[in-house]
Amino acid sequence: MKPTDIRNPDYFHKVVDCQWACPAHTPVPEYIRLIAAGRYSDAYMVNWHSNVFPGILGRTCDRPCEPACRRGRVEEEPVAICRLKRVAADNKADIRARLTPIPAVRNGKRIACIGAGPASLTVARDLAPLGYEVHVYDGEKQGGGFIRSQIPRFRLPAEVIDEEVGYITDRGGVVTHYGQRVESLKALLAEGYDAVFVGSGAPRGRDLDVPGRQEAAANIHIGIDWLSSVSFGHIKEIGKRVIVLGGGNTAMDCCRSARRLGGEQVTVVVRSGFEEMKASPWEKEDAMREGIPILNYLVPKQVLHEGGRLTGMVFEKVRAEYDARGRRQLVPSGEPDVTIVADDVLVAIGQENAFPWIERDIGLEFDKWGLPKLDEVTHQSTIPNVFFGGDAAFGPKNIIWAVAHGHAAAISIDLFCRGEDVRDRPPEGMQLVSQKMGIHEWSYDNDVSLDLRYKVPHAEDEVALRDITLEVELGYDRELAFKEAQRCLNCDVQTVFASSLCIECDACVDICPVDCITFTENGEEQELRTRLKAPALNLEQALYVQDGLKTGRVMVKDEDVCLHCGMCAERCPTGAWDMQKFLLEAAKAARPVPALAAE
Repeated sequence: MKPTDIRNPDYFHKVVDCQWACPAHTPVPEYIRLIAAGRYSDAYMVNWHSNVFPGILGRTCDRPCEPACRRGRVEEEPVAICRLKRVAADNKADIRARLTPIPAVRNGKRIACIGAGPASLTVARDLAPLGYEVHVYDGEKQGGGFIRSQIPRFRLPAEVIDEEVGYITDRGGVVTHYGQRVESLKALLAEGYDAVFVGSGAPRGRDLDVPGRQEAAANIHIGIDWLSSVSFGHIKEIGKRVIVLGGGNTAMDCCRSARRLGGEQVTVVVRSGFEEMKASPWEKEDAMREGIPILNYLVPKQVLHEGGRLTGMVFEKVRAEYDARGRRQLVPSGEPDVTIVADDVLVAIGQENAFPWIERDIGLEFDKWGLPKLDEVTHQSTIPNVFFGGDAAFGPKNIIWAVAHGHAAAISIDLFCRGEDVRDRPPEGMQLVSQKMGIHEWSYDNDVSLDLRYKVPHAEDEVALRDITLEVELGYDRELAFKEAQRCLNCDVQTVFASSLCIECDACVDICPVDCITFTENGEEQELRTRLKAPALNLEQALYVQDGLKTGRVMVKDEDVCLHCGMCAERCPTGAWDMQKFLLEAAKAARPVPALAAE
């Protein structure tokens, strides 16, 4: 194998599993250390520059970082990365003076953003400081998009949305056109905007198509529309017996909202198995904790009704069969049908894009699924000055993906408006800084302890289930936050090896608690992985290989299992190993990220 080029930002970035897994590439260990140090405003700003909505995401993120967390290789549960983000938001000081300044003089370019959801707001946040005049259009009277309309207030208080949307819209450079739905892309383009960003989401919920659906229509509600009506106060009650169809996070929000609006017997019914549900594990746990059963492998067969009023539903029992290629098919189990009585049904079986306002004769091409044809890197459509992001681009995902799309589209819009190639992406910023303070001292806490994840306190059910606006999760207090932050393994503090200093004494090999270091003869990667002290089985994680040793051997480290404990560096008699903090700043539209300032 060739020696590893650690000058490539992607190498150590991929070792920081949480940051690599985050679509916005938030420097997770960096902000967790700041929380442990009580520097909450600094921790918030690390998040704000990256993911834009720390307080919102600290309550609602789908947490792709947590399954990747290195702590999960030591214990069953990862660090509570998402909920620590909320700690920074809840405990920060007034940070408005630290936000990227908006220039008084504009650059003469006007950008239109369709939809005021997280993707469009991220575009506005990134472009306004560069002098662009950004116009944000939305049919609702407030910004936030589906963050405001579809996430219940018991999960996300309105004041958190108002605050973080306000950091974008209330500082100049952004003109909001709330209550003004865009009905024609052709007409908007005719207004002379230099670029248009479409972040209109996936606003159409899939409907149910079974016998009896139309006859009982008055009591069958599309989940996302129903949640929106609840959020804006148009619906304040529901029947006592409620069926929720679907296994995603929207279904979980529907069932938990129904419990708070008078539903005494709320049942979630899913076609697939429990483990195959698209809902996040914690969303399912919260629903079941509130007494909501989840019934699996039931397919809607018929809606029952009497005199135009819904009385229940009939479901066919199915089971999963897999073919030789592992593809799943649901087949009837032969068991009797299941009948569930109900007063109302909430349908949360998926969402679709809807672009009736985009004319089909203006040069914008769509694929067979009705999605715009886009460059996946630049988000540029077949009309050069029209860009897409969020659910409107590639179908329904989540907030953090919408933020990542917004960052990418903002880079493209800025390059396009400056007449440059939109595929010429700016480089990522990378720092490697030694943490050495003495022979055996480091400027970070490198103790690896066995600490189980600390539970986030919740409001009592007898109070929470009576008020749909009362936030259920209370969040960590500062003491619990410190304890949870201490579980972080600091996987951004990298073990950096200098072969010129190594005397091949094997002290690092002997002391490594996970057997991740091997000195051996070089070879092809597939064969070399089998000869290590502990075979490196995760092919997704690159090996750290360095040559230049006096014996002609190579040092090979399995980055996948390394705990970043620093014991190799502490034990090394020559300083061949060093612990160096890696900090990656993901590329943004044409501006450097300001350096951290101490609180």
